[in-house]
Amino acid sequence: MRNELLAIRKLLLILIVPFVLYLLNLLSIIFIPLVFALFGALLFMPLMRWFTKKGIPNFVGIITVVIIIAGGLKGAYEVVEISGKEIANANEDFYEKFDNKLNDIVSPVVEFMGIEPAKDETDLEAFMNNESVSANLFGNVGNGLNFARKFVSMLLMTIFFMILLLAGSMNIQKVMELLIFKQRFASVKTFRQIEKDIFKFIVVKFFLSLFTGIGFSLACYFFDVSFPIFWGLFAFLINFIQMIGSVISVIVLTAFALVELDQTGTLLFFILVITGVQVLFGGILEPILMGKSFSINTVTVLFMLALWGFIWGIPGLILSIPITALVKKIMEQFPGTKVYAKIMS
Repeated sequence: MRNELLAIRKLLLILIVPFVLYLLNLLSIIFIPLVFALFGALLFMPLMRWFTKKGIPNFVGIITVVIIIAGGLKGAYEVVEISGKEIANANEDFYEKFDNKLNDIVSPVVEFMGIEPAKDETDLEAFMNNESVSANLFGNVGNGLNFARKFVSMLLMTIFFMILLLAGSMNIQKVMELLIFKQRFASVKTFRQIEKDIFKFIVVKFFLSLFTGIGFSLACYFFDVSFPIFWGLFAFLINFIQMIGSVISVIVLTAFALVELDQTGTLLFFILVITGVQVLFGGILEPILMGKSFSINTVTVLFMLALWGFIWGIPGLILSIPITALVKKIMEQFPGTKVYAKIMS
């Protein structure tokens, strides 16, 4: 009888998990900002507790958090604005050189597609004026605008949810106690450990990504590659995507450097420098600073990146590791799931 009950439970679990993942995908507009808000709230929890210990009213802590967030958003806007001005103020020689390089790259594609350039029309212009190419480009512009609109709405929802969580509208530790652990001591202990690990992950990831971005900017500056601030910002942002982000930043910047660095030796040395920056901060310092907080093996990381990327896209790629660490930490508290947590390590 007991074996039958266990078999029924496993069958129900197999049926429930795909349904839950489907709901997470279907209601992503709500769950994505909610999960971001949850991790953001965990980041500010120590500050809120400090205010409580000092007898300072809760609303003062909320106002302080809002000011910190507003300052962060203002700083991010300033960096983006400087990067935009940097691109807009590029000299004509760069754009002419860039067009010539793109024309050389596009020429085989134009020939393969059978596009016939008009008189006094370059291969690049013929490619851009092609009806099918133009339709795809304009469609992508529309997708880009939709992405920007969704990003702004999710950002506002994330801030709103985070303020609600910090204000005590939902006690996360209490929810864990009622739904998972059934015991106050176990829920408090696990919640504090999760809070500590998430805080450490966010802080370490932020500063390592920041230094990676600075390293990319300095490399571009010293090798005279255009838009150093833009490439630093790009490396900083995409570095939050675990494992994949570092590879993408190196490949994209290398492809761009091909336009400006004609000397083979200089280009090779530039690639070695930016690769070295990624290896130093991502491959050496990050594992050392993280310690045992996120001891998750590579196979699990890649699987979770694929899973959450499929469910939530780019936000899923960013959130995959914190979510995995959260699940792993909870699984470690139960004898029946501890073995799976060890497999993930």
